[in-house]
Amino acid sequence: MLHAEGQPLAEIAKRLEISEQTYHRWRNQYGGMKGPEMKRLKDLERENLRLKRLVADLSLDIRALQDLAEGNF
Repeated sequence: MLHAEGQPLAEIAKRLEISEQTYHRWRNQYGGMKGPEMKRLKDLERENLRLKRLVADLSLDIRALQDLAEGNF
């Protein structure tokens, strides 16, 4: 919206308290997305992180049980 009003990118980034590089990265990543698509992407990213943590926890549990079964405690 600020860009459409003709404000320079440097001033927009300063006003938003981000770097110009961050602006360009966000624009490349989310530029063509609509609101619902962005929300869905964020939801999927959160779910992916949750599943990765779950797998890591289960891997630790499995390794601990294997050590117990082998008598390495």
